[in-house]
Amino acid sequence: MTKGLLPTGYGATLTRPGQTRFAVWAPNAAAAVKVHLTPPQGEPMTLDMQPDGQGGFVVEAPVGAGTRYRYQIGDDLKFPDPFSRLQAGDVHDDSIVVDPQSYAWRTTEWKGRPWSEVVLYELHPKAFGGFKGIQAALPKLAELGITAVELMPIADFPGERNWGYDGVLPYAPDTAYGTPDDLKALVDAAHEQGMMIFLDVVYNHFGPDGNYLHAYASDFFREDLTTPWGPAIDFRRPQVRDFFTRNAMYWVNELRFDGLRFDAVHAISEPDWLDEMAAAVRASLPSDRHVHLVLEHDGNIASHLAKDFDAQWNDDGHHILHRIIAGETDGYYTDYADKPAEQLARCLAEGFIYQGQPSPHRDGELRGEPSGDLPPTAFVLFLQNHDQIGNRALGDRLITLAEKGAGMEALRAGVALCMLSPQIPMIFMGEEWGTRTPFLYFTSHNDELAEAVREGRRKEFAKFPAFADPAVRDNIPDPNAANTFEASVPPLTESPGREGMLWWDYYRALLRVRREVLVPHLDGAVSIGAQAIGELAVAARWRLANGQVYAMYVNFAADAVDITPVVGGQLVFESASDTGRLAATGKLKAGATLVMLEDALEAVAQDSAA
Repeated sequence: MTKGLLPTGYGATLTRPGQTRFAVWAPNAAAAVKVHLTPPQGEPMTLDMQPDGQGGFVVEAPVGAGTRYRYQIGDDLKFPDPFSRLQAGDVHDDSIVVDPQSYAWRTTEWKGRPWSEVVLYELHPKAFGGFKGIQAALPKLAELGITAVELMPIADFPGERNWGYDGVLPYAPDTAYGTPDDLKALVDAAHEQGMMIFLDVVYNHFGPDGNYLHAYASDFFREDLTTPWGPAIDFRRPQVRDFFTRNAMYWVNELRFDGLRFDAVHAISEPDWLDEMAAAVRASLPSDRHVHLVLEHDGNIASHLAKDFDAQWNDDGHHILHRIIAGETDGYYTDYADKPAEQLARCLAEGFIYQGQPSPHRDGELRGEPSGDLPPTAFVLFLQNHDQIGNRALGDRLITLAEKGAGMEALRAGVALCMLSPQIPMIFMGEEWGTRTPFLYFTSHNDELAEAVREGRRKEFAKFPAFADPAVRDNIPDPNAANTFEASVPPLTESPGREGMLWWDYYRALLRVRREVLVPHLDGAVSIGAQAIGELAVAARWRLANGQVYAMYVNFAADAVDITPVVGGQLVFESASDTGRLAATGKLKAGATLVMLEDALEAVAQDSAA
């Protein structure tokens, strides 16, 4: 038995054709526990369940795949299976017994791709037309140079539209996106394209609508600790650890996802579980299969990255680039207001910017751990993601903010830096077309909860000067309105126009350079330093696995900056036809990006000069 897993699992398990074992953990049940069964053929039945001695209740029944079921405690409490793999409708409806072997996989020899080859593309499944819509878009994404598509959470949530972070049934893909077979067909099709599929999973809380655990398994939660979403999940309990460890294994083994992104793990009270879970996932896999585990952690905790996790989202990298390109220094961008080029240089050389120093935004609280000994591939770098766009009141894309800030050339420089840095790049859907379509926060809650979410969101922005006027706050889009979701769908299948094609060609060219020059020698790459070469300009170097020195010069400023003349070496990328010539004369023009493979001796000389 894998460490951390209980000897008996819960849920509905087919023990043989036409026979299913039902088990539910209900340690707070004060009355008899029953299961109501409605087979595809035959009469409905209700069976008493027996205690298993671990707080659970079990029964085996002569029913098979397709059977609808729900549990009952006492006279009034009826609820779906927290281990449900499929719902007959929404989160309050019956669960359905699923045969995990019924789908005939086509890509049975697929082993995944190495982490160094990853170029992530984050998307919202419904905005892409569900699982079938994503499948149809795969060839175009592959042509762009994407190697891994990352789905925002798909665990069953209330209603038809949601970001996915309000999920309450972690094992059940939401039917608003398609059937389980549609999902498996998407995974299969991605593998046929040579692409990986990642999934964002949420283990730090359950959504507010459809979570019945408080009624019969309150031991799932702590009474002494809360999160922004309510009581903290109690990861001190083995049954709770088991529930989520099995979930991670379910996605990568039964559904064959190639990677998981773990949402906001700083809100998980027992961080040792993260390492225990990651080790269990690794132990469940064949030794030759590539599966990648990525964290989101607001605290910049680097220690997990020395174990079984591949990388962490580099929020510092996003924040400093946003501060430079958009020019914003309020909110958490306060931490990046001063000496932006020096901070960006530290990000490129060491990963995190905050590695234990006080955060002004957090009233001097110390943030982060040293990360300089980690490889650059331990960090996922991005200019945009669902949070950084959608948590803004109006869902502004960076391209619209750049127009008011440092300008389009600075944005192009930021794109080049993200795509060509040795950190792992990520694109948010529509970014590759330069879309200005906002990405707003949207839900489809019941009326009472919808009102609470709407008012809560408007109060959240009341502290910002731009929304101090209540009349202005009233114009913040209503999360529960259908048109809020509709306004967030970028024109992914329509002709993007001339500007859109210019952006798409730019991303494709950058990713081709990355694939041909950087990726073959990325494993084992190490930083050999980065410096500010102007108020908004940096130079950074890395030694690749083949011994070559990979050098990047980026100038976000409106004026040219002086650099040490680049002599010799191989030009890898220049953002304009005269960039290389200017670099050779000791100038890097405004908005320019230059990437070189430098001669080793010349690189040493330049380091000494710096």
